[in-house]
Amino acid sequence: MQTEKVIEHIVKWLKDYATNAKCKGFVIGISGGIDSAVTSTLCAKTGLDLLCLEMPIHQGTKQVTRADKHIDWLTKNFTSVNRQLVNLTPVFDSLVAAFPKVENEEERFMSLANTRARLRMTTLYYFAALEGYLVAGTGNKVEDFGVGFYTKYGDGGVDLSPIADLLKTEVYEIGRVLGINQDIMDAAPTDGLWGDSRTDEDQIGASYPELEWAMEMDAQNKIIDDFSYRKREVFGIYKKFNTSNRHKMIPIPICEIPTHLKRPFNPKNPA
Repeated sequence: MQTEKVIEHIVKWLKDYATNAKCKGFVIGISGGIDSAVTSTLCAKTGLDLLCLEMPIHQGTKQVTRADKHIDWLTKNFTSVNRQLVNLTPVFDSLVAAFPKVENEEERFMSLANTRARLRMTTLYYFAALEGYLVAGTGNKVEDFGVGFYTKYGDGGVDLSPIADLLKTEVYEIGRVLGINQDIMDAAPTDGLWGDSRTDEDQIGASYPELEWAMEMDAQNKIIDDFSYRKREVFGIYKKFNTSNRHKMIPIPICEIPTHLKRPFNPKNPA
């Protein structure tokens, strides 16, 4: 990959899109992970406004520290960057308290994890509407189009996706060239939705390089019987997520009503 030229291409694309949309800049949630660090830096390099939001919900200390350090670095290197802390923990707790009780708390862990992401999306769009900004997405190619590892209408609810055509390993390469903090470069990827230390690999069962390999094999129309041992396991994991999360990757289905069931349109009486 011609990393520096890719960086220039994305920065120009971001600036052109915002200018054509008549928006002043971007708002982004900073998680302390590589994807948000790279995306926010690319947005900052446009010279347009960038609002970095910290939106902790029972967040791990290390994640908060990494996010803080990255935003500090951005504000020191780019004059157009501002930060805003919005503590969503009490909002989340109040919402959970308003929900009906369940007999087994574990049954709603996934639902509550996705609720965290959707609260953050709502917060991002509040500031986007307030300031005239675009919400910048942080999903990479494997997450967005391979395994669907994101929350529908949560971190998947964005205005534009600057790094969605980049594999995770390519995001790291861009991070290296951009000078992203080494703590972020070294941290195991995590969605940060569980309030504990579980990583993406813990949840998926495969690393991002393995998933990238499986995504390529799938594009070549390989099937699971083409592989054995760990490769067979990884390919099976990829296909499972790709299939079950397909609804995230396709347009919302629309029930089209047959013409003969509709009342003919009368321009004189459109009601």
